[in-house]
Amino acid sequence: MYHLVYGFLYLLSLLPIRMLYILSDGFYILTYYVIGYRKEVVMHNLGIAFPDKTKKEKINIARRFYHNFIDNFIETIKMLSASDDYIYRRFTGNWDVVNEMYKTGRSCHLLLGHTFNWEWGNHSASAHLHYTFLVVYMPIGNTLINRLFYKLRSKGKTVLLAATNMRKELMPYRRMQYALALAADQNPGSAENAYWLNFFGRPAPFVTGPEKGARGQNFPVFFCNIEKRKRGFYHLTFSLGEENPQQLTEGALTVRYVRYLEEVIRKQPDMWLWSHKRWKHSWKEDYAKLWIDEGR
Repeated sequence: MYHLVYGFLYLLSLLPIRMLYILSDGFYILTYYVIGYRKEVVMHNLGIAFPDKTKKEKINIARRFYHNFIDNFIETIKMLSASDDYIYRRFTGNWDVVNEMYKTGRSCHLLLGHTFNWEWGNHSASAHLHYTFLVVYMPIGNTLINRLFYKLRSKGKTVLLAATNMRKELMPYRRMQYALALAADQNPGSAENAYWLNFFGRPAPFVTGPEKGARGQNFPVFFCNIEKRKRGFYHLTFSLGEENPQQLTEGALTVRYVRYLEEVIRKQPDMWLWSHKRWKHSWKEDYAKLWIDEGR
């Protein structure tokens, strides 16, 4: 079954990108207007993040989000047959910012949110960064889809580390100079083992791993943002979040990153993955010891 699906998608990927975008527009209509995939979740999240926007403004953001959401999958399929140069022309970045840190001999962490198109970003970054490029990923429950995405995401020089077994899989690279990329906007598996802070004005839990890993090794941390220049063209910007995380108090790095994430989402709100339940955990006073932000 895997080879049949892979073969079909490979043949599909051979189509010119303009034709694939026509296909994407059709799937957008089906997903948004017919199926209504997670539309209630998306509108609920937008209502929390942008309480001052009108209903019409939030619907416009939602529509653009669904266009980007479907484009993300179509562009990922294109990777099956696209040349490296094809991706590099369409996904650029200020790679020198991170490569300058490489010259110091230190490893680093790269924190990013789920902004489109992270699949192209993974492939382009692995080629342009001088580091051994490690990416933490969450295995997909469906075996066939997981195998397909693993093949796509490990294309090029990327080394994938399963989040479910990250410590063990990281061991062979501990003596190397590496850049570890983490999606720092993941929902934690347990709200009782998370950092709690305000996210768009409402309490939300965030995973502790990205901060604790960086502080434990005192690795420099870069914040990452993907900007869409036009359809099918992206630019990744690295900003130094903190050069010496051990100098910060616990939680300060996470607060700094979340404030950064809010800022980039406000600039291009349709680029973030609004279909996941960012505020699915409700605040309880039992979590008071986990609070790292200012007033609630």
